[in-house]
Amino acid sequence: MSRASTSEPAAATERALWRSVAIPSEHGGWGLTLEPALLGLVIAFSWSGLAIGLAAFVAFLVRTPLKLAVVDRRRHRSLPRTRLATRIAAIELAVLVALGASALWSAGADWLVPVLIAVPLVAVELWFDIRSRSRRLVPELAGAVGIAAVAASITVAGGEGWRLAVAVWMVVAARAVASIPYVRTQILRMRRGSSPLGTTDLFQLAGVALAGAAVAVDTRALVGAVTVAALAVAQSIAIRREHIPPVKVIGIRQMAAGLAVVAGTAIGVLV
Repeated sequence: MSRASTSEPAAATERALWRSVAIPSEHGGWGLTLEPALLGLVIAFSWSGLAIGLAAFVAFLVRTPLKLAVVDRRRHRSLPRTRLATRIAAIELAVLVALGASALWSAGADWLVPVLIAVPLVAVELWFDIRSRSRRLVPELAGAVGIAAVAASITVAGGEGWRLAVAVWMVVAARAVASIPYVRTQILRMRRGSSPLGTTDLFQLAGVALAGAAVAVDTRALVGAVTVAALAVAQSIAIRREHIPPVKVIGIRQMAAGLAVVAGTAIGVLV
């Protein structure tokens, strides 16, 4: 056997190891992380806001290697993935600190207030993460609402007021509150053939209520709130259809829904 042919499986194994350690497997998490950053930058672009948005993305990435490294060490394991995860996490944490320091230097510390408020929510998600229970509803909702604080931080860093910052955070959080239980229920229906709809309906109402509260905080969030309400209605109808779309289709629709909420909220604020 040639040297090239023997090296190909090794290279493929190494690439697979890198993917498992460095790339998050939560497909929905990509959109839930990028949407608040995108909304904040559209509403109030600033270079410090861009640094905050990038920091949020790096924080999303670092969860995967950090979780693997902590879980392996809790179980007293030292595997090749443990060492790789530790190195990747260290590099990404250093980048995260550098981006945060850059935002502090250019925009002051006011933008940190939403981050500090969101820390307990993120801590809940991490607590479940290191116990390999991150797929449960509580950590998924806590993490999504916590990361939505990025919209508020970027808005404040861009010079906008606190009322608008809180309102856009609430709109993005409302989208997550409505969508995450809907997606979970669709997947359960796909696997089991059926699933109770009462909990999903309650979360649709909770999302609409939270979006309505955002309008009470700042009326410029009205279009975004209406978009969330339309999404909740559409999901309530879709969950009752006999046909269940493939997971990939659900993901694409959720991406479109998230962009629609971002666009609607931005239009309401800027126009």
